This record gives sequence, C-alpha cells and structure tokens, in this order.
Amino acid sequence: MTDVIIFYFIYNHSFNIRQKIMQCRSNCGACCIAPSITSPIPGMPNGKLAGEHCIQLLSDFSCAIFKDPSRPKVCKDFMAEKYICNNSKEEAITILNHLEDFTRPLNASSHTGTHS
Repeated sequence: MTDVIIFYFIYNHSFNIRQKIMQCRSNCGACCIAPSITSPIPGMPNGKLAGEHCIQLLSDFSCAIFKDPSRPKVCKDFMAEKYICNNSKEEAITILNHLEDFTRPLNASSHTGTHS
C-alpha cells in the first residue's frame, strides 16, 4: 500500500499548492490512526493497517516517539495542513480515509494495507 503521504507530497508539489502550515491540534492523532503505514514502526515491524491505532500513539493522542530518530520517515515528513486536518479530528479522519481509498492499489480490499 502506498502511504497517504505520497499523495500529500505529489498533490502539494505537483500543483504548487501551498497553505500555511498549521499546528497539530491536541487530542487528535488522526494521522496516527487513519492511514496505513507500510514502513516499520518501533513495535510494529510490518507497519500498520488503515484505521489501526499506531502502537506509539499515547492516551493523549500524542506520539511517544515524535522526536526520536526511530520515528518513520513518512511520519516525520507529514505536516499538519488545513486541507488535510480541517476543523476537527473527525473531519481529518474522514479526509485521510478518502486519501487512503484514493491511493489504494486496485486489487486491495478496503482499509487493509499490506502486511508481510
């Protein structure tokens, strides 16, 4: 499964659309829940499925390894932006779910990711 971040990067750079980068909202964690991540995460060597909570997501919805060098590149590269995060955690999850669906290979079933 292609990480949602790839779509984000292509969308942002191909169309040269730049919005003011926003701060992550507290108690959200949508980017740690909605997308599948195919690269290894500490504690999740096969990545994670779409809709699955990352093992590094804390009870306050912050990342336990946010400043740790073991944090996956795809997570480090993600930047909170209005068109992804919108106005609430629920809206962000909906948008990220749509991006996940849009970037899923044609032969993959809904929200399953690709685990080895």
